[in-house]
Amino acid sequence: MAASEIPACLPPRPVTPPREKLPPKACDTHAHVFGPADRFPYAGDRSYTPPDAPLATYLGMLDTLGFSRGVLVQGSAHGHDNSAMLDALQREPARLRGVAVADADVAAGTLRQWHVLGVRGLGFNHFFRGGQLHYRGGIPLNVAETHAGVMAELGWHLQLWIDVKDLPDTIPTLKALGLPVVVDHMGRTDAGAGINTAGFQSLLRAVDEGWCWAKLSGAHRLSQRAPDYPDARPFHEALVSANPERLVWGGDWPHPRVEGEMPDAGHLLDLFHEWTPDAATRHRILVDNPARLYGFPN
Repeated sequence: MAASEIPACLPPRPVTPPREKLPPKACDTHAHVFGPADRFPYAGDRSYTPPDAPLATYLGMLDTLGFSRGVLVQGSAHGHDNSAMLDALQREPARLRGVAVADADVAAGTLRQWHVLGVRGLGFNHFFRGGQLHYRGGIPLNVAETHAGVMAELGWHLQLWIDVKDLPDTIPTLKALGLPVVVDHMGRTDAGAGINTAGFQSLLRAVDEGWCWAKLSGAHRLSQRAPDYPDARPFHEALVSANPERLVWGGDWPHPRVEGEMPDAGHLLDLFHEWTPDAATRHRILVDNPARLYGFPN
């Protein structure tokens, strides 16, 4: 596909401060840095072209929201080249951790080097539309077996981009790998399907059993009912009821390839507080759980 034919993403909206002040050591566990393209070029076969969202802008977003910690997830616009994310981790070693991508050719020694920089997991794409992986540049799940041994040695997790309709058939593969699994965006299904589908119920069981985590993120990807996404709320509440010890929160800034209205990360955080009324549970999800999952000091 020619560069002129690759769809361009809207820039993120200005971030508004949340209504409630966050506790110390709170962590946004899902965001991306993109570019600047003149230093970190985008992949030629990417599915979308994001606006540059460099480290300084990302840190400004964290500061506005009140997060002292953040987790960067490799965005598929950069393909298999983790350079932009690794550079950010190297520049902010106390504040940031990362989730990288690695094809089958990446050596175990390279993963160990990434661990020193702050990488704590690898992301895999098992999200299909029309029989094809939805984002070019992602690493398919079958590559995970290549790296599972080193990931276990390093205490890493497997982050999975999946529509939960495909989760029941995937669970045996995930359990065989023997790694903690983190499912993106509450299972990234259509909110209109409701929470009683076989796929979402399988996610609830996996979270309840404790071998699987879920990110309370992406309400704007489940729902088209901006800005409050009321039909995404039952998914959030069901996960909190299932096992709050296996949940983390993420804003998904700068919201690449959103289908619909661009969200405000500050408002998404307000929705988290509204949908999670218990203060102790909020602290667990924002502070304690990400510290454990990503290896931040207590």
